[in-house]
Amino acid sequence: NAINDDRKVCATIFGYPISIFFIVVNEFCERFSYYGMRAVLVLYFKYFLKWDDDLATSIYHTFVALCYLTPILGAIVADSWLGKFKTIVYLSIVYTVGQVIMAVSAIHDITDTNRDGTPDNMTFHVALSMVGLALIALGTGGIKPCVAAFGGDQFDDSQEKQRSTFFSIFYLSINAGSLLSTVITPILRAQECGIHAKEKCYPLAFGVPAALMVVALLVFILGSGMYYKAAPKGNILLEVCKCIGFAISNRFKNRRSNIKKAHWLDWAEDRYDKLLIAQVKMVVKVLFLYIPLPMFWALFDQQGSRWTLQATTMDGDFVSTVNPILILVMVPVVDSVIYPLIAKCKINFTPLKKMTVGMFMAALAFVSAALVQIQIDKTLPTFPSSTESQVKLYLRNIKLIFEMSFFFNLQFLDIASKPEQGANAIRFVNGFHSDLNVTVGSLDTGIIEPYNVSEYLMVSKGNPQFRIKNNAGECVYTQTLGFGSSYTLIIPSDFTFCEQSIKAVMDISPNTVHMAWLIPQYFLITAGEVVFSVTGLEFSYSQAPSNMKSVLQAGWLLTVAVGNIIVLIVAEAVELPEQWAEYILFAGLLVAVCIVFALMAYLYTYVDPAQIEAQFAQPEPEDKERKKSLEMEKRGSRSSSVSSTHEKQGKATKM
Repeated sequence: NAINDDRKVCATIFGYPISIFFIVVNEFCERFSYYGMRAVLVLYFKYFLKWDDDLATSIYHTFVALCYLTPILGAIVADSWLGKFKTIVYLSIVYTVGQVIMAVSAIHDITDTNRDGTPDNMTFHVALSMVGLALIALGTGGIKPCVAAFGGDQFDDSQEKQRSTFFSIFYLSINAGSLLSTVITPILRAQECGIHAKEKCYPLAFGVPAALMVVALLVFILGSGMYYKAAPKGNILLEVCKCIGFAISNRFKNRRSNIKKAHWLDWAEDRYDKLLIAQVKMVVKVLFLYIPLPMFWALFDQQGSRWTLQATTMDGDFVSTVNPILILVMVPVVDSVIYPLIAKCKINFTPLKKMTVGMFMAALAFVSAALVQIQIDKTLPTFPSSTESQVKLYLRNIKLIFEMSFFFNLQFLDIASKPEQGANAIRFVNGFHSDLNVTVGSLDTGIIEPYNVSEYLMVSKGNPQFRIKNNAGECVYTQTLGFGSSYTLIIPSDFTFCEQSIKAVMDISPNTVHMAWLIPQYFLITAGEVVFSVTGLEFSYSQAPSNMKSVLQAGWLLTVAVGNIIVLIVAEAVELPEQWAEYILFAGLLVAVCIVFALMAYLYTYVDPAQIEAQFAQPEPEDKERKKSLEMEKRGSRSSSVSSTHEKQGKATKM
């Protein structure tokens, strides 16, 4: 089969251009790459770069904000200069390089000269990762407005049904890539790798997304000969901005005149026709409703920062998969069950009402997060401040083994914080009369001299077997471990190489609040996303002129960027003593914004863009005269410039 089109002849399968299959595979791989990298990004900041929670959160949201600011640049470049195909290829190369740099930045062996598993030149890794993230933000953001539109270009006007199905498959590929990556990447990070010292495998967690981005680029280029590549026709976003700018400047120039206009955009009539001005009015009307929306995204995108950090202090390991799974389940349920039930109840559930409900549900999600955080805080140990001392005494068979740590210059032997990443801090006190050595897996305490304490070993959850040995014998001791505990294992003076003689003292209890308690907040935030995000785009498209939907898409993405900037400001500027208080602050801010948005929605009047455009389809006589006079002026200016050129040439000839 083939599509007979004025543009080209393209082979098809089941009525679909073959070219779209390359685009769908490209999108799946790219989304896997992006969400996979993002799934472990805040953990990389905290545990590899050793940043505190606030700095990790700030940089994370700065990165996400950049990812949603650069689509505007990508759309302008594609529509005005390069076209969609070249823009996607060039920025995908930038994107791939960024992912590779991120993977390299996570290799601790590059600067680990003393081979202890910790980079010795952290500045190098920070600089490399920031360059990588900047390139990724430019790449993923730049291609974001191009790929879906480029796929739509592959269909002609007789294939509306196929085009609609393509977009459904396209967005399914986005969710599939997101789901798989958020399951696989944390598993990859949990592996241990390294040449000299084994650490969490961030190079693998970033390397696989980088490899998927290479595949995405190659697959897209492979289909090059089959694509319809529309030439750039100019960017409507720039035209809208110029129209708005001229209206404002013209109004300012005539601020002292007595001329009255029905709308401030009518001041652009001196240069732009009434159809364009009417279209811009509809766009501005919707963009005004966008003003409160960033607050929703400020809460929503904290799933990847604050909520991820919250999960690290809990019992369990599944949280990263909750949102994509709920999305895949809830979208069809809401569309096929919830909305029809509401309609049967004769409730006028307009798009703006749905968005208001979505914002309120996101606020409830943060209230739920605050309640969970309060329960987590009850299980966390209290550590001494820098001006306080910490003393622990262990008495066993009249042998006193002691450790003390003060604010002055003494060796600090006890643990100063709860073990991170769900690991368990285990140390041994040797009360035996000879040197001992303890190993568990690849971990080794080294020689523990009599009446001394070993360094802490960070051991994973489970039932690890500790091998305690010296020249005289060997004992295997098993200790059941959860997430985030700390134990001191005391080997007594009458040790007989039997595990029953070892005493386990719990210094820090394991995480006891299970991750299942996070499900309510994830359910609420996902439900809010479904009724807010999907409905918001649907509403925007229904209220926008046919040629300006991309303008509203750019505005929508801008609200996501501003939302992440809000988180950045709050994380850096607002100092709250407890994390649950910050959750309540965000919930309160969103409720306040929700009330404002509800009032704006109540005052909004829905329009039919097609009907309004039809009123201006035939230009009025005065518009025709204005256009004719402008054309005459242009011709006059051209003829005068030509005559001037002839005069100069004549003078040059005479000379």
